[in-house]
Amino acid sequence: MQRKPWSKDEFETALRALDRRYHIHHPYHRMMANGELDPEQIRGWVANRFYYQVTIPRKDAALMANCPDPETRRLWVQRVLDHDGGAPGEGGIEAWVRLGEACGLDREELWSMRRVLPGVRFAVDAYLRFVRDAEWHEGVCSSLTELFAPRIHRQRLENWPRDYPWIDAGGLEYFRKRVTQANRDVEHGLAVTLEWFNSAEMQQRAMAIVQLKLDILWSMLDAMYMAYVLEMPPYFNEGEKA
Repeated sequence: MQRKPWSKDEFETALRALDRRYHIHHPYHRMMANGELDPEQIRGWVANRFYYQVTIPRKDAALMANCPDPETRRLWVQRVLDHDGGAPGEGGIEAWVRLGEACGLDREELWSMRRVLPGVRFAVDAYLRFVRDAEWHEGVCSSLTELFAPRIHRQRLENWPRDYPWIDAGGLEYFRKRVTQANRDVEHGLAVTLEWFNSAEMQQRAMAIVQLKLDILWSMLDAMYMAYVLEMPPYFNEGEKA
């Protein structure tokens, strides 16, 4: 017997319950939150997440290219501006570069992508491909990991100055801005998702899409944990092969 669809409130509750699989619970992030990462491990995280940051406006532009609704595009374009800025030297990507500089990375090194691990690149590229190829409501749904993001940003703002005093606190502006931006973005994305995914089958599809995005974020940290905690970067044993 096919179950009835959830009410919008029940559906939202189910989506929010996926918080238990958010990457805030990953061992790498737990180490970060507990002040246990060394400077190179922090720099590795910042450099690899930069690849994610620069891909986000491309993902959002791909979603808008798929979207025939001008009202949605008018709202969604703000996400591109948030990351790219309205002028050079503005926006979230530039704020992330300043975070990198505060951690001891120069901007040329960040932009070169030399530090990006293959596993991170693969996961981020998979996200871009998903949104590019998906029906646009599904692309919107994939953004709903932002439901859980303000918590992770507030955590960093609270414990980084205490646990990582060698990082210039001025570099934390990205996290500060995203607390409010993520709340604004998720209000729109959640409303679209709750309205569009209105059958039991479609609601399960939405849950699977958010889980896919959670898997992508988790996989990025898996690659970093192996490289920077287990000291097994890609091809670490290449020289041992005959």
